[in-house]
Amino acid sequence: MKHFILSICLLFSAILLAQENTEVYLFDLSKEANNIAIKYQKNLSKNDGYDNQPSFYNDRYILFASSRNEQTDIAKYDQRYNSRTWLNYTAGGEYSPQSIPDSDAVSAVRLDKDGKQRLYRYSWSNGESQELIKDLMVAYYTWFDKNTIVSAVIEGEDLNLYVTNLLDGKSRKYATNVGRSFHKIPGTSLISYISKTSDKEWEIRSLNPKNGVTKLVAYTIKGVEDLCWVDNRTLISGNGSDLYKLTLKKDLKWKKIANLSEYGINAITRLNLDSSKTKLLLVGNTSNGADTEENDEIEEIEPEDPDLISEFETIVQKQLDAYNSKDVETFMAQFSDDIQLYNYPNELLSQGKTQMRKDYLAWFNRTPDLKAKVTDRIVIGNKVIDKEHVTANGKLFKTVAIYEITNGLISRVTFMQ
Repeated sequence: MKHFILSICLLFSAILLAQENTEVYLFDLSKEANNIAIKYQKNLSKNDGYDNQPSFYNDRYILFASSRNEQTDIAKYDQRYNSRTWLNYTAGGEYSPQSIPDSDAVSAVRLDKDGKQRLYRYSWSNGESQELIKDLMVAYYTWFDKNTIVSAVIEGEDLNLYVTNLLDGKSRKYATNVGRSFHKIPGTSLISYISKTSDKEWEIRSLNPKNGVTKLVAYTIKGVEDLCWVDNRTLISGNGSDLYKLTLKKDLKWKKIANLSEYGINAITRLNLDSSKTKLLLVGNTSNGADTEENDEIEEIEPEDPDLISEFETIVQKQLDAYNSKDVETFMAQFSDDIQLYNYPNELLSQGKTQMRKDYLAWFNRTPDLKAKVTDRIVIGNKVIDKEHVTANGKLFKTVAIYEITNGLISRVTFMQ
């Protein structure tokens, strides 16, 4: 029973945070010499409940764990359209979503309803999942490279640091009693982590995942374990409503650079920077009831019934799977009788199911290597927009397909070359 204690505590912590209404915020960040300045952009989540553990998927999308329908799932925030969609529809709750290096996929810690807690991989295009590390109860983690994960693993009542090689499936323990903050140190082959072995001060330590060597880097703000790196010498961290920075070998102690209470933000926790180190994500507790509304509202791209988004994606995914398997019956079953196909913006290519069936049957027959892969997908209202790489007769084509769904069937497709 002991090995379930910390997992249950983590779940209860999530529930408590949900009650306190944590939100995900985006700031611009600039650094000049030894000075750091931030500028408030917006509240990305604007959601009653638990919104936490944000990270950048790429320059366009931001990931975070967000509560909906009484569980926590992976939210995708599109900076281009100021909109939010959902990556997955599993029964379990997902936490700490991150981009997997050199892949079109996301990783996240999943806590299933039966108490099983594992790290999973999720397809960016359809949310399908598979377990990444067997037999380890991962609580927090980061990617060192596409085959190596550094994680805090629940063992009894402790969090211990492991490095897992996905190629051979081996995991090695390199430290005990660690915190939840793991980050790559820019410009190095090192990962930083928080060591809580000292009764006096928590240590920021570096780890070389290749050989397990660890070294003391600095000390945290008292009782604070969330931080991130601006460069290989400068860290930022939060305490209450205040944001601090520490430049190694220059600052003798943490220096306050901003107070965020004017934005209704207190109890700053998770922090993350984009690859350019100019955009800062952080999580704040807004339980004090401060007004955090902005003029630019997030476009809710979910219909009134949130289950419809899953239905729309399912319909489009079914036709894609059937397309790849050249199953013309299943493929055509996803389209309405009066289906219209267009080249962007309004060049009619085909109208009606009879003509479409004839055209695609001929296409399937003369293209033995036909394969379409979705590299990006967003849902806006009743539209599913797929960016696709299509292989046909030895050539690779890039296209965008906009699917419009009416009464449970695809009624219009617009192609953009």
